[in-house]
Parts: sequence; structure tokens; C-alpha cells
Amino acid sequence: LEPEDKINLAPHIAIPDTYYIGSDVYYDFKARNNLEYTVSQKYRSRYRIEEEYPQIRDAYLQGSFPEETVERLRKMLEEIGSSPIIVRSSSLLEDNFGYAFAGKYESHFLPNQGTLEENLQALVEAIIWIYSSVMSPDALFYRQIQGLEDYDERMAILIQKVQGQQHGRYFFPFVAGVGFSRNPFIWNKKLKPEDGFVRIVLGLGTRAVDRVDRDYPRMVGLSHPQLRPVKNSADIVRYSQRSVDLIDLVDNSCNSVPVSEVMNSELDGLQYLASIDEGDYVKPIFSLGSSLNPERLVLTFDNLLKNTDFVKLMKAMLQKLERYYKRPVDVEFTVELIPKYPKPELKIYLLQCRPLSNQEWFADVQIPKSVPPQDELFHSTHLVPQGLVEKIRYIIYIDPIRYGQIPNSVRIELTRIIGKLNQLLEGETFI
Repeated sequence: LEPEDKINLAPHIAIPDTYYIGSDVYYDFKARNNLEYTVSQKYRSRYRIEEEYPQIRDAYLQGSFPEETVERLRKMLEEIGSSPIIVRSSSLLEDNFGYAFAGKYESHFLPNQGTLEENLQALVEAIIWIYSSVMSPDALFYRQIQGLEDYDERMAILIQKVQGQQHGRYFFPFVAGVGFSRNPFIWNKKLKPEDGFVRIVLGLGTRAVDRVDRDYPRMVGLSHPQLRPVKNSADIVRYSQRSVDLIDLVDNSCNSVPVSEVMNSELDGLQYLASIDEGDYVKPIFSLGSSLNPERLVLTFDNLLKNTDFVKLMKAMLQKLERYYKRPVDVEFTVELIPKYPKPELKIYLLQCRPLSNQEWFADVQIPKSVPPQDELFHSTHLVPQGLVEKIRYIIYIDPIRYGQIPNSVRIELTRIIGKLNQLLEGETFI
């Protein structure tokens, strides 16, 4: 406990069991399988990178490791047992200061419920998928934009036990999410950027990390956790999480199921996750029982935010990490609920932490108030993250309302047109 700490985090924060594969294994894999030629991809045009990546990925997937490496992976799996695992990328660029490389490489959840040899085969394949993602278009395009083509990317691997609990045939954490020590989304003037921000979901954190169409995590400004980006009960229901990502221990697979399938009175801590949709309003759960209709339950996390130490713990953890990194950070985490009276205890598992890029934490950008209406191309009044792009020459704009009305076949053709425009504008500053 340090003078700057408002609470003692030691009993409440944990790091999951973690194994690593060093970047030397990555170099050996490329040399063993004659993949060194793929390094030149980073100097090619965008069109060539996109066109050739499927063949390069297939070449990686046909590769193999030496028996010594395979045997060490086998022993690791014997030690882990039947716990589900996640295989994560960990590269120097990804965790570097000053670059927003998060999300450019892959992570893979593995149920780990087969035989030892089946689990080993799945693990080896997941590692190779991550190695191949070093050559993915997203990663190479970002390196080109940042002038990092000549950087020798070193890819290591982290293997962690998935944090969560078994619920019948399913395995998932009570709550998972991503957090930022600085809030980039100020939808209300009361919110304080320095107090941080989290996106939380029930189940695996994939729906908090990646945007999923028509499904929404709970967005929480930690300075005022009860303030929502939405204003009425209809929007609370509409902009809520509808599916849960989890591990099916019976089918040995990662699946998504409707929220109603796992939200019932047997789910520990249900009253901290859900509220009841009463039509005109959404009310908290005051008592548990078989009379609860899962179809009327809405994931709001209201009681978690109001009646537990979750907000206090997240603020303290994010502030401490920022203090040690000496810059804003983002994290991935899960939450374990430990039933106690009068309120439950929480344990937060810190899965990953990285510094935010310089572009992700600008000081306040002053928007000029004297722009004539005829000079406004478009504007938004809420949920606009801070940022600055200068000397823009071109804008490709698609009307979102009309886009939502066109058939899928037209959207596919539109995607091709945008791709061609991106190629023609390569080297220009455009949106």
C-alpha cells in the first residue's frame, strides 16, 4: 500500500496462471518451414498484401514445430489439465509505447476438453494462426502508416487459463471487460476523463473487446457509473447485451448462446447483473426465485455498479497502473463474485495491460464554434472520442441510413468499390 493508494488492492487483484513461448520459437518456426520469404510482404502494395495473405496464411498452417517444442507443449497441457485456455499474441509492437497495435493480432480460446493429443493439436494450430497474423493486412497496413516497415517484429505467445466458473455444461466468467484509465467517451459533462472508463459483458470478454452487430456491452464512466449514454427504458433494453460468448464443455467448443439461456435463478449473483423489463421501466431484482422469467431479464449490471466495490476497485487499479506506466493504459479483465453478507466480495483478474498510444489520449481538442452550417459535412453530439487528424484531402462518405436500407448484394459491391478507392488514395490523408 502506497501513500497514493486509496485502498489496498492486494486482496482483490490477481493475475491468472500464465505460460509463455518466447519469440525465439517464432524465428525457429519460420526458418524450419522456409517462411522467411514472407518478410518482404510488408513492402508490397495494399492490393498485393490483401491478395496474397490467404496463400501465406495457408503456408504457415502447413508448417510444423520440432519434436522438442511439441513435447514441451504436451507437458504444459498435462500440467494445466482440463482447464480451458486462451492463446494470446504478445509482440514488441503490440505492447510498445506510442502505437495502437492492440487488436491487430489474434487470440484463440481453446476449450481443452478433448484427449491430450487433440488438445495439443488445437494448441499448435492456434499458435501458428497467431504467427500467420503477423503478415495479416491489418497488421501490415498499420505498420506502413506508422513507418514501421523496417521494424523486426518479434512474436511471443502467452497461454493463460481462462478465468471463470462452470455453470452446467457451460464455462464463463461472471463479468469480463476492457478498461481505460482515461475515459475517451464523454457523453455527459459530469463525466471526468481521469477517472477512467470500462466496457463490461457477461461471459467471455470478446463482446467487450470487439464490436458485435446489434449487441452492446455496458459502457461505464467510472466517475459517474450510473450515467448512461441512453436516456429511457426502451433504449436501455435495446442497447443491452443479447448473447453470451462461452465455452461449451460438452461439445468442446466456443459458442454464443442467448442471454436468456444462462440467466436464471441458479446463476450466482444474477441480481447484480440483470434487471427486469417491465415495459415502461426497468427495475432491479429484489428477490430471486423460480418466478423470474429469463425472457424479461435485461443485462444492466446496475447492482454491480451501485451495490458492490466494483467501481472503486477498477478506479484504484487503473490509476495505479497509469501511475507506474507514467501514461494512460488499457486493460482486459474478468471479475469473480464471492458470495458474502451483506455484500459480495470481488476478485478482479488482470489479464492484460498495455499503454495507450499517443493518438488515443490527446489533451482536450477545442472544436471551433464559429463554423458556418453550410461548411459542416456532418456532426455528432455524443460518444465522440478525442482525436485530431490534420490536412485531410479526401473523405469517402456513405449515408448510414441509406446503407441500412440497401440489400446485402449491393453492400458487397459497395465494399469492393471502397476497396478500390482506398487503393487509389494510398499515400493521401483521407477518411
